Amino acid sequence: MRIENARVYGIEETIRASAFPMQVDVNFEEAPEQGTKRLQKLGQAKPGSGHDCALKGIVVQADVTAPQYWWLQFGRYHFADIVSSQSKMHRITRMNLKDQCNRYVDEEVRRHLEKLIENYNNTPLEPEAKKELFQRIIANTPMGLMLTARITTNYLQLKNMYYQRRNHKLEEWQIFCAWMRGLPYFCEFTGCDSETAPSRAGSS
Repeated sequence: MRIENARVYGIEETIRASAFPMQVDVNFEEAPEQGTKRLQKLGQAKPGSGHDCALKGIVVQADVTAPQYWWLQFGRYHFADIVSSQSKMHRITRMNLKDQCNRYVDEEVRRHLEKLIENYNNTPLEPEAKKELFQRIIANTPMGLMLTARITTNYLQLKNMYYQRRNHKLEEWQIFCAWMRGLPYFCEFTGCDSETAPSRAGSS
């Protein structure tokens, strides 16, 4: 798994906006450390309480290369969108599977798929037979096929992912959670370094 080209937007603006609920005049000025401490307190509130909503203002984008089985779980989060991604449907018959599959895919499985693709690319077939062969290719593609997508999300959703997935059995979630901890102010604003951090929700 690889996470590259990450960008984080809106930290300063979100720190300032987190004071709006208690302001009459929104053109206020305050010391930077005061705003940081306030967002830290709000961000570490119990998930689902609504007090940590300001974390939605810190937007994160990154290129993530991960196996299909990880992408299925990532797709459960409602504000974790795919900007653009590699297409298995369009490019599976052109991929170098030896490079594209992770180390957990059995060589026999990979070779079987390579044979199907070779037949698809090089054997003259009637349209219906070619269509059926393509269906077989898609159906036999291993879940360990690595695909890259650019994602967009925010600190609130990453906080949910972190507490739900930080102890997950898949190594990809361990890598992803470690990456989160390295984002600017992420641990300060979500409490991921705190002994009193929000309790872990169930995960699948």
